[in-house]
Amino acid sequence: MRKPSSAAPTAVVGGRLAALGRFCFRHRRWVLGFWAVVLVVGVLIGGRVFEGTVAGASSASAEGDRGSAVLAAADPAKGTVTAVVDGKPVDDPVVRAAVEKATAEITGLPGVSSTLDAYGTGPAPAALRSADGTASLVTVRMAGTSTQAQADAVTQRLAALNGTGGAHVTVGGDLVLQQEVKKQTEQDTRFGEMVTLPLTLVVMVLVFGGLAAASLPVIGAVASVGGALLAMFGFSRIMDIDTSVLPIATVLGLGLSIDYALLMVNRFREERGHGAGIAAAVERTAATAGRTVAFSGLTVAVALSGLFVFTSPVLGAVAAAGVSVVVIAVAAALTLIPALLGFAGSRIKAPAAPVPDEGFFSRTVRRVRKRAVPVALVCTALLMAAGAPFLHAEMRNSGAAVLPASSAGRQVADAIDQRFPQVAAAPITVVVQGGAPVAQAYADEVVAKLPGVSGVRAVTPVSDSVSTIDVLVHGDPQGGTAKQVVDELRADRGGLKTYVTGGAASVVDFTDELTSRGPWALGLVALGTLVLLFLMTGSVVMPVKALLMNLLSLGASLGALTLVFQDGYFSGLLGFSPTGGLETFIPVLVFAFAFGLSMDYEVFLLARIKELHSRGYSCTKAVELGVQRSGRIITSAALLMVIVFAGFALGDMLMVKQMGIALAVAVAVDATLVRCLLVPAAMSLFGEFNWWAPAPLRRLHRRFGLSEHVELPPIAPAVIPAQRPELVGSGTGSAQPAR
Repeated sequence: MRKPSSAAPTAVVGGRLAALGRFCFRHRRWVLGFWAVVLVVGVLIGGRVFEGTVAGASSASAEGDRGSAVLAAADPAKGTVTAVVDGKPVDDPVVRAAVEKATAEITGLPGVSSTLDAYGTGPAPAALRSADGTASLVTVRMAGTSTQAQADAVTQRLAALNGTGGAHVTVGGDLVLQQEVKKQTEQDTRFGEMVTLPLTLVVMVLVFGGLAAASLPVIGAVASVGGALLAMFGFSRIMDIDTSVLPIATVLGLGLSIDYALLMVNRFREERGHGAGIAAAVERTAATAGRTVAFSGLTVAVALSGLFVFTSPVLGAVAAAGVSVVVIAVAAALTLIPALLGFAGSRIKAPAAPVPDEGFFSRTVRRVRKRAVPVALVCTALLMAAGAPFLHAEMRNSGAAVLPASSAGRQVADAIDQRFPQVAAAPITVVVQGGAPVAQAYADEVVAKLPGVSGVRAVTPVSDSVSTIDVLVHGDPQGGTAKQVVDELRADRGGLKTYVTGGAASVVDFTDELTSRGPWALGLVALGTLVLLFLMTGSVVMPVKALLMNLLSLGASLGALTLVFQDGYFSGLLGFSPTGGLETFIPVLVFAFAFGLSMDYEVFLLARIKELHSRGYSCTKAVELGVQRSGRIITSAALLMVIVFAGFALGDMLMVKQMGIALAVAVAVDATLVRCLLVPAAMSLFGEFNWWAPAPLRRLHRRFGLSEHVELPPIAPAVIPAQRPELVGSGTGSAQPAR
């Protein structure tokens, strides 16, 4: 391909990022080839990442998970496949004969440990009959050494009963449920990508006024997703990756890639509008927007790194995957986008004139400045009111309810809960290291002493040395009473070695971890953010102010999450049934992701304001011009990010919906109410005090500060197109500071 002409030479821009931009421009074929390989390998190999994920990774530090491990060691069965036979009387001769025949055949299949249906004698078969006598269960336990293919064979044989004698058969169980979670998560991830990428392309065509410029961020995002899949595939081979991590990491990578590429392409157009040739514009873009992208990626990575403090494997996996995704998004923006600009730069329409200093955003800032106190108070009050619903949020593990109501696994789980109470999982299960008599004595003592316990359903010997006690509670199985019973059982173990497990116990374990490690995670994120923003701005006021504002917008996001997914507002519109609470780890992930994204836009805005202030503008004028010159790109980036998150929220997995809605709200609130109103109001109130720092810290910043502004050499007049005489002699096209 013929190289675009770069016109007359101009002064070389200094710095490593400028050098990287020059290298990628000059060797663009090699760079493009590298990313093409990453994309192909990511799709072919990284696309298999869903196969290596774990539905519900466990933690060695939580008591509930330790108890489950003890139980698994005593009873090495891999899991169950369960069929609900419904619609005909249980004792219908045709249905009974078909079920007994299927059970006999399944018993002989490889990988099957045991089978049980409703036609034997004793209490166990009786529990497999519904109270109205019109439904029964067939339960198949798979051996610990069984394969997925063997479980699939059992599923197919049970499914073949459907329609026999007029009965309706639905096949589920925990093994089927795990596979459905993986499959649905993969489908939602693919659906989110298919919906968001075309929509973002349309929006960017409107933003840039041309297809060439609009397509570059989409290409960069696609390549980044390929790299992200490859990275997560690697992580899945060395650590347990929960299935829910994948769409969360994917949506983050997709949104950041589009945002960063958008910023790079926008700056390239600005430099071209100032008269730079393609090569010079790429170089100057890498030196300026590239620094903002790198700094922004660092702030997002710091926010996600706070998750490493927790011992939960879900949060640790999200941290590892999220940080790697951020690195890949930054790498794509700094290498692939300059290379693509080398190919398509001549076809990207440059603006007819630089961004004007007068416009919607500058007028908005002036109006806000005149009413800074009431605007700041009203915005703060609105954000606090929006976050108030989170104060009554309930945490829970939804189990099968994370799947859509149409899934077979959820239908079987719901049927067991509603029609087979003796088989349904107990709210609390106590694993006792001891024989059945010892466990029975402890169970009798528990029932006698704890007012929250409504009964003990069963004491089951799992092995000679391990038994289980199913404990029933009054009210919500994961509500306040159930959690209190968990605490009481752990406080009084009757002199035995016990592990309190079950749904209520897992919520208590996660809440305890948040209480003990959450402040450390929050402190790490806050400290890292404060240090980074100080190194960028040289101020101790603006980092603290940014931190407080981000917490306000984050509270609004968590409040909306509570209203929608716990209280049920708009649940019909979004196509889900409320579970009465939020998934335990979702608020933590929302905090890390939304905080990082808010700081992302904070960096975009402060970079411009700091640049203008460093050039001699007053604080008032720097804020006005900074918002005017960055407002459009921040708003466009936020709109694209909202589209990405909303696209994933349209999926059927409840956890993906919760993350999508929460992050969409966080970005929308942050880019509008916070950046356009609250930030200008607060900076107007503080005035020049915004840039204050103690003398020792000022000296520290002069020595170690990270400047977001790069002094660019003037563009040689020869590079200015002949048809643009109005630009001749305009240098970089920037105005002189107005004192």
